[in-house]
Amino acid sequence: MNAVPPTGKTQLRVGRLVKAHGLKGAIKLELYTDDPDGRFVPGATFTLQVPESSPWHGKPLTVRDFRWMNSHPVAFFEGVEDRDTAEELIRAILWIDEDAQSATVEEDAWFDHQLVGLEVVRDGAVVGRVARVEHLPAQDLLIVRVGDDEVLVPFVKAIVPEVDIAGGRVVVTPPAGLFEDLPEERADQSDGGETAAAEPAATED
Repeated sequence: MNAVPPTGKTQLRVGRLVKAHGLKGAIKLELYTDDPDGRFVPGATFTLQVPESSPWHGKPLTVRDFRWMNSHPVAFFEGVEDRDTAEELIRAILWIDEDAQSATVEEDAWFDHQLVGLEVVRDGAVVGRVARVEHLPAQDLLIVRVGDDEVLVPFVKAIVPEVDIAGGRVVVTPPAGLFEDLPEERADQSDGGETAAAEPAATED
């Protein structure tokens, strides 16, 4: 499940580089696509989402080889020949250009403009509205406007099980405390504990 950031092109997020593998520049992948063998063919080129301070900022990344090692997806990229260079790319997110028609093939992918403005529904009641989407290396966040406040909702299947663009809503099943303050312990209970602790213990002469 992911949101596609607004750009001049239609793009889909297909993976994240998570760990250098070996000494020859291989990198383990976290996959965001249902067709990794089709996406990571030799010659496939990705747009990189990296910090501006990264030496790879603004540069494309092209696949040299893709394979499975002990059930883990691992890729080699052009210009990445050793472990030190691979380490520079860790946590980078990979995006690929798609036309609007083929973009619909990807499951659980929506553009930011499709999500912004949707009602946020919990237990059948509207609790807020999506104000914007933030893209972080680990995951996307839905920023939900609740009255005068904003709530950050991780955009993952466990918390946002349903996105209904046609119905104008997203359904959320958040953990306790995300949309409301957790009940505090009764003041008299805490006060009682402090008073009891403050009483001097009886001693024998």
